[in-house]
Amino acid sequence: MKTLYFYLLVLLLLLSYPLSAQNRFRDLGVEIGVLQPGPLNTITDVPGVKVGQATLIEGDNIRTGVTAVLPHGGNLFQEKVPAAIHIGNGFGKLAGYTQVKELGNLETPIVLTNTLSVATAVNATIGYTLEQKGNTQVRSVNAVVGETNDGYLNDIRGRHVKEAHVLQAIKKATGGPVQEGNVGAGTGTVCFGFKGGIGTSSRVLPEKSGGYTLGVLVQSNFGGVLEVAGVAVGKQLGQYSNSFKYAVDGSCMMVVITDAPLSSRNLERLAKRAMLGLAKTGGIASNGSGDYVIAVSTAEECRIPYLSDQKTVTVPTLRNEGMTPLFLAVIEATEEAILNSLFAATEMTGYLNRRVNALPKEKILALLKKEGKLKE
Repeated sequence: MKTLYFYLLVLLLLLSYPLSAQNRFRDLGVEIGVLQPGPLNTITDVPGVKVGQATLIEGDNIRTGVTAVLPHGGNLFQEKVPAAIHIGNGFGKLAGYTQVKELGNLETPIVLTNTLSVATAVNATIGYTLEQKGNTQVRSVNAVVGETNDGYLNDIRGRHVKEAHVLQAIKKATGGPVQEGNVGAGTGTVCFGFKGGIGTSSRVLPEKSGGYTLGVLVQSNFGGVLEVAGVAVGKQLGQYSNSFKYAVDGSCMMVVITDAPLSSRNLERLAKRAMLGLAKTGGIASNGSGDYVIAVSTAEECRIPYLSDQKTVTVPTLRNEGMTPLFLAVIEATEEAILNSLFAATEMTGYLNRRVNALPKEKILALLKKEGKLKE
């Protein structure tokens, strides 16, 4: 019954959302994969998940921001969630990795920002956690903060992201539609040589496979040779990124959340498959690309209380044999989330008057139509 009420609420939010904001990749007549997306086709289709963003576009040089993902609306420190992190390529600065690896849980919001603002975001996230009701005796906080380098369009050395921006993103996080493209941590990013950004997508498994929902949110800022729905559009357009030069290439942060009851071990297995979704878009995880996947289960029965009188923990967990549908879901949702980030992004001029063009949508749609990828 709770699930029914949740989807009815999502439907009402969708109907009230501006139609102009719904012009997404799937709306153009292209479907990725075979599984069905959730009502909003966003990470917030997973019940309880919230997303908040702070976007900094100021003057000619500031193009950056913060994106925060909250697995549930309660006190995350007191009600930790199973989690795992997979490192596709480690050229990055992901704070909080070792404790998640060691203990298999997450105790703070997941915060994404730019490379030189990780320390600021960690400090803000710690402060947010210490201030939560019930945390007055807390003396250790493992803040999880990821990043990509937006220094091409943003004056990154100016370190314009402040703690107030991080707290703004966390505190205004909501369920419902998620803004994509040039927003939050994706404000100044570049992907495949085009304007990148924030993107999200979801999948709902058939009832016979558990009926679970899985959502993905990405901060796309990486290179390779773009492929869209299996069509080598980057090659046909003659558009290549700097991936083939000796240069730092950006990175991609991927957040995967599901309501399936998963252990940290199977969450790590799930996280690994997200890299296959990145590869299906033509990403190559180049030398300079820090590609990380943070995977979380929000299943209430799997939550981990900070304090307990019990010496042992007994929770239901999905059998290994039940993971394959979720593997397919995360591959499809990651691929579509990346494409959504590109299709939602618009041309941007920033630091040193540098300009990055938006994806040439009409040309790409023409190529997809030629290959029979568009729905009639």
